[in-house]
Amino acid sequence: MRLILTAAALAAVPLASLAQDDPVAQAVEARHGFYQMLAINMGTLSGMAKGEIAYDEAAASRAAANIEALTQYDLPSLFIEGSSSADADDSAAKPDIWNNPDEFGTKFAGLQAAATGVSGAVKGGAENVGPVVGKLGEACKACHDVFREKS
Repeated sequence: MRLILTAAALAAVPLASLAQDDPVAQAVEARHGFYQMLAINMGTLSGMAKGEIAYDEAAASRAAANIEALTQYDLPSLFIEGSSSADADDSAAKPDIWNNPDEFGTKFAGLQAAATGVSGAVKGGAENVGPVVGKLGEACKACHDVFREKS
């Protein structure tokens, strides 16, 4: 039995290395991870802003701090050639990103600016969360309207 498990594990190694050898797949997967983490934290803040989740200052501040940290990552570097929706199955990135990279960078800089200081801004009560969610949501929408395929 041990021999069969070892053989099965060794047989899977080439499959794992195939994914690691595909920079487009890696970039798309990394973007998905970034956006998933952003969505989880935005969901926490949005739920509090809507009253669907009880306000918890520590949780709100942690979610906002996570967003601040995420936006410090160089996300535009993950938009490599060949990873647009026209080229990659799992991508929602419009080819316009590559046609207008300066505008794309400006849109991401807008998200970074919107995220600056949000971990402190959500403290002091549930009424402080809504304006933060609104500001972050506007920055997300500004980019999605231009550079993301509608799902």
